[in-house]
Amino acid sequence: MNDITVRRPVYWHSYSESNVGTVREINEDSVMSNPESGLWAVADGMGGYEAGNVASNMIAQTLQSVGKQKLLSDFVTSVEDKLLDVNQRILEYAEIMLDGRTLGSTVVSLLIKGQVGICMWVGDSRLYLLRNNELIQLSRDHSRVEELLQQGLITEEEAQNHPDSNVITRAIGIGDELCVDVNVFNVQLGDVFLLCSDGLYNAVNEHEIMNQMGNGTAEQGVSSLIATALQNGASDNVSIIIVKGLREQSGSF
Repeated sequence: MNDITVRRPVYWHSYSESNVGTVREINEDSVMSNPESGLWAVADGMGGYEAGNVASNMIAQTLQSVGKQKLLSDFVTSVEDKLLDVNQRILEYAEIMLDGRTLGSTVVSLLIKGQVGICMWVGDSRLYLLRNNELIQLSRDHSRVEELLQQGLITEEEAQNHPDSNVITRAIGIGDELCVDVNVFNVQLGDVFLLCSDGLYNAVNEHEIMNQMGNGTAEQGVSSLIATALQNGASDNVSIIIVKGLREQSGSF
């Protein structure tokens, strides 16, 4: 995939990896990379053994079918329609195959077309941008702790070990109504994007994330962050995609 910005070709190189972590027996995360269409996603399933992984896999497979779009508006609509569709299919699967048991998944996606990037997400999986040595979180967690922070009821320090830290307020597959949040921004040469499940940022602080995600190739950044999360005793599945805007079409994918 390439993009022309002021006579500079930008090639979006990406690498992804998902690891079960140090505690869980099953990996309920899924990752999806499609550089040809300009779409990447991380989904973090919930529901326990043979349930959460079903939901996240359904999301990843559904988004993989999104083809390259001529218009940005069509691109966004296509992704949103796919998420609405898979939401209903997960609900139907739970009713038929699991006797109505609840299963679902978060999802965070990155869309890039031309000079525009779009984050579409549901839940607390995150998208970060590293630009000019500054780490910016482009998504906002749909979680109880984030709500308390926004209301000024707790501090950042209190949020770190809050008893409701694992309570999310929005997910795919938990209800008929689904609201997908959207954030639109510009993209440029040298940008580094990181999509991840909460297994990463709960095990590795943002300072370390910033230091490691921009070093070397996309593959080296992902491998380094996975290793650090495991060294820190990652208690959840850890899934990462790094997408780097480079001048030349070379490096790791």
